Amino acid sequence: MLLIVPAAATCNMVIITDPTGNDSNGAAAGSMSFAQNMFQSTFLSSKENKFAVLSGGEGDSIARLGAIVETTKRLKSGATPSEAASAASSFSGIRVMVGTATQGAAVGGSFDAYVVIVEDNGTITVTPYSGGLAVLPAGKKGAIIHLRNTHGNPMYGTATKVRQETAVNIGKMIRDGYPATTILAEAFKEVSNDAGEKYGGGGVNLVSGITTGDMFTPSELNTTGYEMNSVYSKSCPTCGWSIGYPSSDNYDVCPIDGTSLKTYYAYDALKNTITVTAQTVQVSVYGSDETGIRETTEEIVKASVKKNGYDSTAIAKSINNGIDNGYLVGVNYVEPKDINVKQSSRAVGVYFKPLANQRSAPAWNLPISSSLLDIIGNMQTAIGIILVLLVLFRSTLITSFLK
Repeated sequence: MLLIVPAAATCNMVIITDPTGNDSNGAAAGSMSFAQNMFQSTFLSSKENKFAVLSGGEGDSIARLGAIVETTKRLKSGATPSEAASAASSFSGIRVMVGTATQGAAVGGSFDAYVVIVEDNGTITVTPYSGGLAVLPAGKKGAIIHLRNTHGNPMYGTATKVRQETAVNIGKMIRDGYPATTILAEAFKEVSNDAGEKYGGGGVNLVSGITTGDMFTPSELNTTGYEMNSVYSKSCPTCGWSIGYPSSDNYDVCPIDGTSLKTYYAYDALKNTITVTAQTVQVSVYGSDETGIRETTEEIVKASVKKNGYDSTAIAKSINNGIDNGYLVGVNYVEPKDINVKQSSRAVGVYFKPLANQRSAPAWNLPISSSLLDIIGNMQTAIGIILVLLVLFRSTLITSFLK
């Protein structure tokens, strides 16, 4: 039997800076927690319908799944965020937060949250709610933030203060014109540092549908996700060379030009991933679960797209160069057919084939036969024996030669 410890996302956020949906970075949502198995409680999003459902609470996993299904069913049927989120009240101890690109947001069930509303004149209203239903109305700039501390968190007891402080800071950033995707990353930074609810989780851009996917969620059952306030990657500000965790721990300067590397934390990676820019690339990696493969591949693909555009041949060449240089270990060379490019959605899929027999690098593709290598190897062996004989008997040989 498989025992899965139930997960409860203790931090949920929805941030809306452009309720019209015109700004491609104007609405975002995300979840974090100190708990394990964050893939159970992160977010369920719909790119077509532009909504996200965030879950959590202290109820069991079956009840949480039931609340998510009912909430999603209501949204698909055209319900408002408040009508959908109210489904959580029918499930003991469960919380559901709904965020949309143009219809506002709501949280229902068991929660401690603040609703932030920012008026066009710059007035910020931060209102606390505890349980039941709380709503950010459609057409309003603002946010909803829920935050509790997980039992066992060394920073237990900080949630009440941090929840309010973060809500106020979110309001200020909305007033000052920052996009929702940037504000989500900054709020993640504040909560992970000050309240310890720091494991991903992840985020979603509600307008464009870009998500962090499994960037920060745990890869194994009953483990925690990635620490959102930890180093995620490093890159060279001069040439663009970059390296992901955990290999990034081995580098402080660029191996190409010696420039000091710029450090990116997980909350930076979240912002860069879900924020739409001219260089935005959403990278998916398949075929390998080895630590660091996805992160490093993502950086290589982004650099290739920035330089050569969405060219599968160029992307494959860049990845293979990364394998040759030792940045990617345990995967075989890729071909253009292994690169799935969808330029319209700024997405690139990379399909790796793991190496057999636990090899760390592919076999060299040399333009000579293996039999010739055997001959060369035998020659090297013979020469090596002669050199050993020369070293051991040099005095005898020299004397014989003189005679």
